[in-house]
Amino acid sequence: MKNKSINPSYQIDATLRVFAPEEQTTPTIFSSPHSGRHYIKPFTDLSPLSKTSLRQSEDAFVDEIFSNAPLFGASLLVALFPRAFVDPNRKAWELDPKMFSDVLPPNVITRSPYIRAGLGTIPRVVADGKQIYREKLRFSDAKTRIIDFYIPYHKTLKELITKTFNRFNCCLLIDCHSMPSNSGRGEIATPDIILGDNNGQSCSSEIVELVEKACLNEGFTVARNNPYSGGFTTQNYGRPETGIHTLQIEVNRAIYMNEETIKRLPSINSLKSKISNIIETVTQIQSSIMRPNTNKKLDAAE
Repeated sequence: MKNKSINPSYQIDATLRVFAPEEQTTPTIFSSPHSGRHYIKPFTDLSPLSKTSLRQSEDAFVDEIFSNAPLFGASLLVALFPRAFVDPNRKAWELDPKMFSDVLPPNVITRSPYIRAGLGTIPRVVADGKQIYREKLRFSDAKTRIIDFYIPYHKTLKELITKTFNRFNCCLLIDCHSMPSNSGRGEIATPDIILGDNNGQSCSSEIVELVEKACLNEGFTVARNNPYSGGFTTQNYGRPETGIHTLQIEVNRAIYMNEETIKRLPSINSLKSKISNIIETVTQIQSSIMRPNTNKKLDAAE
């Protein structure tokens, strides 16, 4: 059967939310790009999958787990749209041409490891490999999602980083995620937490060691960079030589949720308490560890 093209119109009350403290007292900010769970009907109508299946890629409840960040003087940025719809942890125009009925513009990135895995800016599959769409999309659909959802998310994130940097002359962004309990480590058991610093490129080793110690103090097993070293956010914003550090944190989903039904376990309350202790420690990291040797001001356009 010949593939049809669909170009729906999307409407959502809000694309993101910033949970801010009454006063920012720390150069640390938090982001949760993959915990969005507003699955709007024009999107779900395009898929043969159930909502539960679509949610297999979602970092479910991560926004709740890190929701106490404002209590410690730090902002938390949360994407409300699901990553299966558009993924803000990819480059803006990282698209699989096999997903579209029309020819993509020349500025679009059509080859990357993420695209090969079906996990570009507009994902082709959910985490268990199931195809999201029953029919091909039009490029105008992807363009709408990127302009109306992806770009506002990153505009807000850049503004938070800029504001923080210009106040403290440094910034630490903690990008918050969760991971499947079978996270592709072969015979090695998936740890409770994986810290990703783009293999030492996005965050100073001293900061990573302090965060790792905070996690270990809460009784978690911790690994670094394998298999999650950080996506676009970590790679794009982490510039430790300028005083901007980015560290990705992945939490094992088996600790707090039923991965099949996407339901919270009672243990989520204990996890949130432990994560709050980690947040408290991280927000107390001395600015002197983060700061560069210059006093440059940052523009949101940079």
